[in-house]
Amino acid sequence: MEAWLWPVLLGVVGAVFGSFIATVAVRWPEGRSALAGRSACDGCGKSLRAHELVPLLSYLLLRGRCAACGAAIRPAHPAIELIGLAIGLGAGIAAPGIEGAAGAAFGWLLLALGALDLAAFWLPNLLTGALAALGLAGALAGIGPPLEPRLIGGAAGFLSLWAVAAGYRAMRGRDGLGGGDPKLFGAIGLWLGWRMLPLVLLGACLLAFAAILALSLRGRRPAMGDRMPLGVFLAAAAWIAWAAMAMGWEG
Repeated sequence: MEAWLWPVLLGVVGAVFGSFIATVAVRWPEGRSALAGRSACDGCGKSLRAHELVPLLSYLLLRGRCAACGAAIRPAHPAIELIGLAIGLGAGIAAPGIEGAAGAAFGWLLLALGALDLAAFWLPNLLTGALAALGLAGALAGIGPPLEPRLIGGAAGFLSLWAVAAGYRAMRGRDGLGGGDPKLFGAIGLWLGWRMLPLVLLGACLLAFAAILALSLRGRRPAMGDRMPLGVFLAAAAWIAWAAMAMGWEG
């Protein structure tokens, strides 16, 4: 395949996956399957027709509202579709070929985890396990870092955040870190290897501080006891780190 076709193909696939991920982020925390039943309006329950399910384009043509009842479509839907498209496009540009397809899959799984963490402070073991398994499969297929640094990264990622969580619980008598965050960081280590983990964690912290600053500027300064979805920032920083590696930056 011509190199320029990879970003186009992965971008289109990413928009479609983004639409599915948006549905998962709405339904799964509510105990509903994203695979059962047809897509429907959240307001009136009307089943959506094919032309109402085209990623991004349908939202624009419908002006962000249901054609039947006029209820507003959740802005998260087109936002996640756009991010899915951007991940595919970026992966195809960074590494045209199988490596780019693997990086896109990495990004889409991270997007699903980040969307669920943002929506429900939940990082499902099923998705985290899939992320870890695909990281190991990539090593066995010879895509990206070799197996040894990935295994070290998986162990170091999990144990580092687990130790932070355990220490905080011992000192403060309450949880300060979700149980899914160490697992996610470990799965990221299985993709990127141990050398990139400090930069991923630093990037996640910087993104979290930027989010707090943005909220403060809008008059919504978080309190000390407020929860922050660390998984969102870990996911974003991890995919940026993958793209940098794919383009030849070794850290």
